[in-house]
Formats: sequence, C-alpha cells, structure tokens
Amino acid sequence: MTGAGDHDDDSALAAEHVLGLLEGEELARAELRLEGDAAYRALYADWAEELSAIADGIAPETPPARVRRAIDERLFGARREGLLRRLGLWPALGAAALAAGTFAVVTNLDILRPDPAGPGLRAEIAAEDRSLVVQVAYDPADPDALSISRPSGEAAPGRSLELWLIAGEAAPVSLGLLPDDREGRLTVPEELRPLLPQAVLAVSDEPAGGSPEAGPTGPVVAAGPVTTL
Repeated sequence: MTGAGDHDDDSALAAEHVLGLLEGEELARAELRLEGDAAYRALYADWAEELSAIADGIAPETPPARVRRAIDERLFGARREGLLRRLGLWPALGAAALAAGTFAVVTNLDILRPDPAGPGLRAEIAAEDRSLVVQVAYDPADPDALSISRPSGEAAPGRSLELWLIAGEAAPVSLGLLPDDREGRLTVPEELRPLLPQAVLAVSDEPAGGSPEAGPTGPVVAAGPVTTL
C-alpha cells in the first residue's frame, strides 16, 4: 500500500525531474518510471504544467546572434540551426533556452543502457510551454519501430499530430501520425533507420489524417534532437 509519504516523495522527485535537477542513476530511474509508471507520469505532467506558468510573465526577448549560435551549438549542433529556422521553430527554442534557469525546455537525454545489438536512441520532443511532451525511444534489437510515450498534450479536435524526421539539410520526412493513446509505436522504414542518430525529430499540427503534402503544412509545435549512447 502506498502511503502519503510515498506520494510526497514522488511529487518532490517529479518536480526535480521537470526542473532538470536529477543526475546519473537517479535520473535514469526517474526516466524509467516516466515510461512505465502512470501515477508518476501524472505527477510529472502536473509539475510541468505548474512550473511552465512561472515564465508566463517574462516578456519575449530576441537574443543576440552570438548567443543563439552558442545555444544551438550546445543543444543541437551548429549545422541544425538552419533546419529549425526553416521550420519556424528556432526563435521559440532560442528564447526558451535563454530562460533555462527558470525552466528546462530541452532535456539532455543520455541515459539509455547499452544494448549488445548497438546503441539505443532517445529524444524528448517538447513544446516551449511543455503543453506537448513526446518521448521517443529506439531499440536496435527491435529496429522496425519507435516507442512513443506522450506524457502531456494531445491533438486539437479535428486535427492530427504528425512526427517528422529531419536529417542534415534534407527535407523533413514523415514518420507517421502520433498514436491516439499515450503509449504506442511507429514503424520506421528501413531506409530511414541509419539517419536517426544525427536527426532532429519534430511534431507538426496537421489536418485530420496527416499532412496532405510531402512536408508539414501546419505549424511545427515541438522539436528535439535524437541522442545516441
């Protein structure tokens, strides 16, 4: 039986998790709980929503070019800045990164355990206000599919959320619609699997059934880099 003390401890852990204060094994355990523990996932989502409100009163600032370059190099690698600009997402990510002392928008996800079949991959795709958070994991032992977890956010009525892979300077390639359920899987075409380790994943808001064109037609609402172990 879970007591009140356990709930309080989990709530404090979830708050530290959202703020990016966990490290090492503690972070690894928390990430695993986020994937498999619905009660902890709900606490995480509650804290993400509450803490994101802290930045509501902060007026948007346009950072100097040198600051943008430094942020982009640290989070994504300099060569990806052009892609995020092209998708119209860079200004939002740049402003959010400047406020990282208040709230972590992009998380460094380097906690996958080694796999004999090769390196595992993971990405967190988060909106600036974390109203949408999508976590993606790729296991080389199961190369056909991405595991999708969506702790917070959903498509607007009559709309769909579509996942895109952006590799180098190539145009975005659709990986399919996000599952309606909070947990699900998406098939990765064989020709795209080698591109995953250095890719950026993005989510766009599309008409029901997905984009009618080869690329995103609606706004790109979240993005995040793929991290390899």
